Amino acid sequence: MAYSEQMWQDTKKKCRLNSENIELAKHLGLNPSSLVKNIPNKSEPWKAPVSVWLHEIDEKRRKKTEQKQKRRAKAVAAQNDGSDTK
Repeated sequence: MAYSEQMWQDTKKKCRLNSENIELAKHLGLNPSSLVKNIPNKSEPWKAPVSVWLHEIDEKRRKKTEQKQKRRAKAVAAQNDGSDTK
């Protein structure tokens, strides 16, 4: 579902985000309401600000992707080593 630019602008204001963070949220597939829901309340001191939360999600996804690529490369290398000895 495409969200209106007005929704993104309201979210940008409420969550105190910059344009880069909004683009990152869109790239991650998040929607404006999920960002607003994750604004930390005074009674939730463990919650990180939304901008920090976005970057943490991005970092986790990058690490996961990197690990998958390493595993695939390792599997391909092992497969090629096995086929060369026949």
